[in-house]
Amino acid sequence: MKKQLLCTSAIALGVAAAPASAQDWNLDWGGFFQQHIAYADVGGTGVGAADFDGIQMLTNAEIIFTPNITLDNGMTFGINVQMEATNGGGGVDGIDESYMSISSDTFGRIDAGFENSAGYKMMVGAPQVGSMAINSPSASAFIPFVGGAGSPGAFRQAAISSYTEVAGNNDVARISYYTPSFSGFTAGISYAPSAAGNAQNAAPVNRNAGLVDIFDIGVNYSQSFGTTDITLAARWGTGDSQVAGVSDPETWGVGFQVGFSGFTFGASYAENDNGAAGGIGDQEGYSVGVAYDAAGPWTFGLEAYLGEVEAGANDGEYEYYKLAANRDLGPGVSWTTYLLYGETENAAGTDIDGTAIGTAINLSF
Repeated sequence: MKKQLLCTSAIALGVAAAPASAQDWNLDWGGFFQQHIAYADVGGTGVGAADFDGIQMLTNAEIIFTPNITLDNGMTFGINVQMEATNGGGGVDGIDESYMSISSDTFGRIDAGFENSAGYKMMVGAPQVGSMAINSPSASAFIPFVGGAGSPGAFRQAAISSYTEVAGNNDVARISYYTPSFSGFTAGISYAPSAAGNAQNAAPVNRNAGLVDIFDIGVNYSQSFGTTDITLAARWGTGDSQVAGVSDPETWGVGFQVGFSGFTFGASYAENDNGAAGGIGDQEGYSVGVAYDAAGPWTFGLEAYLGEVEAGANDGEYEYYKLAANRDLGPGVSWTTYLLYGETENAAGTDIDGTAIGTAINLSF
């Protein structure tokens, strides 16, 4: 498939390529800017007096700094600092991921800092065409999620995305190790002292409060057999809950993509066992989709994500569909058009549903 702008801050893997000569710092930087404009028609019992119909806009943009140096022994040291390009993004100061990497071809890679887990980063799901994700909360910019008990919409949880984290933690202080690739097979393991976020340095950790000692593992296999490309992934994670009456949460997921003759098929399934009934509830969800890389600059795709929150007698639901076309306009420039339908419903049966027709210019540099 042609290069697509699937830039979400959470799934960037590793540091930039090594500089041409050792012992010199490579002061790399880059980023992405996606500008969306859509017309939305939104209804449902959860809308109330609000009016979400009409033209809506979404900007998703980051500046990413990746300086690195390769020593004479072949080891590469670098950092990855991702700064949100819009106000209010990332942490308190607008910084999203921020971590150090140590890597080599024979050693593998260590990431240490505020970043997502190995299980999250090694996951794969239905192919996404263009820059509007529905295997994520992005589409709520045009079709808002319903609120209330048992509503889908909790970040990094399986009801809205198969890219999950234990109890929905995100970009916490964490150390991860990734093996080198062995005939297409890679494994990773992560440890985070606590679920404290990336607003500030997380130390010291009180292990008698909140969620602590979070472990994640992930495996990924990617290989080509003639004209067929296959990617398989699986992940599992858990943590130690210090909250009275809340058992230790877990998450797990599996996913695949198969590509041949210009087509890519993919799917994923994930669960979050959040350790307590009611409230956020236990969650599950799956993605399924197909993309076609046509001759020339166009790629087309059809994708769905369906999720569910278990919240006592009734369940909340997430249901989103996307039909998209993406055209490469030049190096690092593409144009996406898409049709979205989405619906969310909470445990009380209150719902919001809608349709959006949108377009976006995507820049990656």
